[in-house]
Amino acid sequence: MPASEETGSGPVIHDRRRIDPVTGQVRGKHVASKPAGTSGAGRPGPGAAGDEAADSAEASGSARSAGSREDQDIQETQYPEEVPEVVEQQAAPRGRQQVPAQDAEDGNQAADLEAQLAERTADLQRLQAEYANYRKRVDRDRVAVREQAVVGTLAGLLPVLDAIDQAREHGELSGGFKSVADSLQSATSRLGLVTYGEKGDPFDPKIHEALTSSYSSDVAEDTCVEILQPGYKVGDRILRPARVAVAEPATGPDGTSNEPEWTAEEDSGG
Repeated sequence: MPASEETGSGPVIHDRRRIDPVTGQVRGKHVASKPAGTSGAGRPGPGAAGDEAADSAEASGSARSAGSREDQDIQETQYPEEVPEVVEQQAAPRGRQQVPAQDAEDGNQAADLEAQLAERTADLQRLQAEYANYRKRVDRDRVAVREQAVVGTLAGLLPVLDAIDQAREHGELSGGFKSVADSLQSATSRLGLVTYGEKGDPFDPKIHEALTSSYSSDVAEDTCVEILQPGYKVGDRILRPARVAVAEPATGPDGTSNEPEWTAEEDSGG
């Protein structure tokens, strides 16, 4: 409440209210308005300075005490202790709503990143598999082309090798020609050319070509009794089958003769 005090020059009123009644704003602590109705002419004279100063100090102390209590009442009224709790309670739901929303957004981003990573990994694996298959196919084609080229070259040299073999059988392979023939045969061997066909080998129509056939009691199965031309192969590919003379068994498993019976009419041509 406002405090008033009478002095020798008239009543002095001190306004200690916390809220300015004119502007409605909160005043600073321990700030009071100027005494109402005071001016330079209304000041007490020098003669009564001591007594008036003491009275004024006592009145000021009382007014200050009353003003402090009033300020405390006003502060407690305007700023109750429950205000922070109310603000916290009002702000808490918004905070709880923002946190799940942020977590959901982060979860969606993580899921998108995982999906992109899985897609890129699958693309990389697919590309690596395609590249591995491409390399295998290229290597296989390269080997096939090389074999085809070698086979074509060696097939063209077979007549030359046959002529060399005939010259060797007749004893005409000598001198410088013999050195050339040996070098040629060594080169073809390095390229994979293999000569096959030996006397006494079982006859195999897959790798042998029978030029003549006869019956013999010395063999138990079809046998190559003579090699007319050797056979040549590169790996499992037959360049030329061996041309042979075949001898068949004279008697069958049951002891009957396999040789055909010739009649006199057949021998005379009738």
